[in-house]
Amino acid sequence: MKMFSKKQNSAEPNTVCRASSEVGEGVAFEQSVFEKKASRESAQSNSEKAKAAKPKHHASKLPFSGVSVETAGLPPGTPHYIGDIEPTLASYSLYSYDETSAVMSIPDDISELLALIDLDVVNWININGLSGGIVEKLCGMLHIHPLVIEDILNTEHRPKLENYDDYLFLITKMITAHEDGSVEYDQVSFILKGKLLISFQERPGDCFKAVRDRIMSGAGRLRKHGADYLLYALLDSIVDNYFIVLEMLGDMLERFEEASDSESDQEFFHGIQQLKREFSRMRRIIWPVRDSIAALSRTESIQMDVSLSPYLRDLYENTVQAIEALESYREHATSMIELHLSQVNTNMSRVMTLLTILSAIFIPITFIAGIYGMNFAYMPELNKPWGYPAALLLMAAVVIAELIYFKKKKWM
Repeated sequence: MKMFSKKQNSAEPNTVCRASSEVGEGVAFEQSVFEKKASRESAQSNSEKAKAAKPKHHASKLPFSGVSVETAGLPPGTPHYIGDIEPTLASYSLYSYDETSAVMSIPDDISELLALIDLDVVNWININGLSGGIVEKLCGMLHIHPLVIEDILNTEHRPKLENYDDYLFLITKMITAHEDGSVEYDQVSFILKGKLLISFQERPGDCFKAVRDRIMSGAGRLRKHGADYLLYALLDSIVDNYFIVLEMLGDMLERFEEASDSESDQEFFHGIQQLKREFSRMRRIIWPVRDSIAALSRTESIQMDVSLSPYLRDLYENTVQAIEALESYREHATSMIELHLSQVNTNMSRVMTLLTILSAIFIPITFIAGIYGMNFAYMPELNKPWGYPAALLLMAAVVIAELIYFKKKKWM
């Protein structure tokens, strides 16, 4: 077991905040331990690794349905992983803190993890990865309902809030943007039970670094409140990350708009359609997250202090703003597609008009040339010295007359 702690000296209140570099070293230390633990676990037999890493996702299910071929017919509450990625090897950490001190621990197993929990302080257990039976074992020791375990392992589940007798269960979605423009969607589940908060993530990597730094440094009001405030802080980080992703996608949309004239139609449509799909997917995710936060702000559960109501209402308003920004970007992408289609149709119409005018000009000329190109022995104009110039003048007169007519009709 590895531990990293920070204790406040009551005689020197100014020492509560550590330098940001020290906090970064603590987080880096935690990440290195995760990597070492994953390396040890990767030394298992090939059969065990294949079993743990076997993906059990199914493209045939509807969004947020959680229904697949393998889960159909199973009894309710049967633990079964459902997701679009291979479940990573599970790792876990424990943050225990109060107003004066904070400790970060990396236990070697679940039993040691539970033994480290101090019910007199706030405890945050963070689980990265859903494989190896970690979820079932931990939740079983804490007497969590089997249906909750099933929902945690179903990463396609719709965000929701459920209130049980002695704990709250919340499912939300974390959205992460990368430098290459790709967007990842991960499910994050929370169990709030007194002074204990457990978070379950599909894979390592999240937007909670600022919260971890505040826990270890003592900055802000986080360590002055309970686990319910910690849940709010984590949800606030997730919602704030929505705006970061939206800003990135909005910048991409603006770049597509600026380069719409220089890019080919195929590149333009591929890029805009991909952005529109991302906006639609984010809409399906953020909308139920908003409803879950609204339900959390109205809950009468003893797990949530009534003093958090203003914070939760503010968080709800942030999700509403995110949805409004998302709808604006989505409508803008749709209007860009419609405008581009209109421009393509206009250009095509101009080309067709030009081709029609050229055809209309050459039809009478071809007719005249066809008449005088007939192979008859007796044609009056063939023996006349002025016949050839007269035919050319007639063709020119017809062309000029047509051009004047087209000009008056504003077809040119």
